Amino acid sequence: MKYRLLVDLEAITVLDAIPKKKRALLLERFVSLRSSPDQYADDHERDISGRRIEIHIYAGYAIHYWIDFADRHVKILALKVAL
Repeated sequence: MKYRLLVDLEAITVLDAIPKKKRALLLERFVSLRSSPDQYADDHERDISGRRIEIHIYAGYAIHYWIDFADRHVKILALKVAL
């Protein structure tokens, strides 16, 4: 079942600064996350309200996202250079 994909404005700002080829790879992965978000998590953390935030490492970046099962949303909260 597909989820609706929502991307935080700060993640979009980071994405805009990435070279075009790598940005295209990341956008393709965002679409994949929308289709099967629970299959991509490499790690997780908890936010201040206790929600599980999934972390997926791809193309040198850490994609932080929350699967909102109730609303059927995948919310990309942050995009950071993977260390």
